[in-house]
Amino acid sequence: MSHPGRPTRSVEEGLPIVRHWRPPAARLERHGFEQYLTHPGFSYGSLVRGHDDIAQAVFVTDALVAARWSRRTGKPSVFSYMGIPDHVGLTSRHLRLELTRFAVRQCTAVTALSHSAADAFRRNLGVRARVIHPAVDLAAFRPTGERAEEPTVFCGADLTEPRKRVQLLVDAFTIVRRQRPGAQLVLSKPVDPDVAARFAREHPEVHLRGVDAREDLARAYSEAWVSVLPSFGEAFGLVLAEALACGTPVVATNSGGMREVADSDAISRLFDGDRPEDLAKALLEAFELAEDPRTAGACRERARQFSSDRCVERHLELYAELLAA
Repeated sequence: MSHPGRPTRSVEEGLPIVRHWRPPAARLERHGFEQYLTHPGFSYGSLVRGHDDIAQAVFVTDALVAARWSRRTGKPSVFSYMGIPDHVGLTSRHLRLELTRFAVRQCTAVTALSHSAADAFRRNLGVRARVIHPAVDLAAFRPTGERAEEPTVFCGADLTEPRKRVQLLVDAFTIVRRQRPGAQLVLSKPVDPDVAARFAREHPEVHLRGVDAREDLARAYSEAWVSVLPSFGEAFGLVLAEALACGTPVVATNSGGMREVADSDAISRLFDGDRPEDLAKALLEAFELAEDPRTAGACRERARQFSSDRCVERHLELYAELLAA
């Protein structure tokens, strides 16, 4: 790991953690280069001095280090890609495409968060990626109390991120309230107080809620009738799986990895395109779904497919195969 501060060594939750100094990279980032280009030398030094059996990377610059370590030691390396390798993402920063191509071809194995992301690896990079879904902590995310009295929509997405399309949700909610006047829309409160204040002034009908703590997020999911993610380009949509774990049906865009999470009419509704009317229709149908007493159990059961135990098992299976080979 790396951070801007001094190098540190610690033990956290039973694991030894080494944090290297990350030299300043502001100038590189201002010129549009890939992030985190300044620390790989330190990470490589730690790997070489260690006695590890496998190198696991979750960012492209660390995957470069892992690949080089594999070539030197003959031991396996794994690059877990945290997104969809599409043309827009791969070309949005200088060197990202070149570095990603090298990393996915030189690491021993590559994992993707969904079948949709794995398909993009095959199409765009000519690489076979193994699918390992992200983990949901079923102990932390569980039904925590009664639903709100009025139909409530919760969206945990960052409202400052255009890809999340929160404005589309706000527009759709205006349509929803024509049929369900008591309905409430709750959004995750931005960290920046100025951004939060400006949004509140512009949209007084929307409630902003702080959900930085995991227990607060679980409570927001549990109180909502529906949790929604109207974004595009999602490799998985972890917030959907977390909401399902809390017994809450979900609404999502019919694209990417989201439709792999929201895979049944018993727990979800999907919508296409960017028309507020289509999203509003999905939300209204999901309200009816939330009123069905069978829905909460079906949502929780679906979330079990993404449990932490299952995620760990899949990684251990991969590691065992690589070590045996």
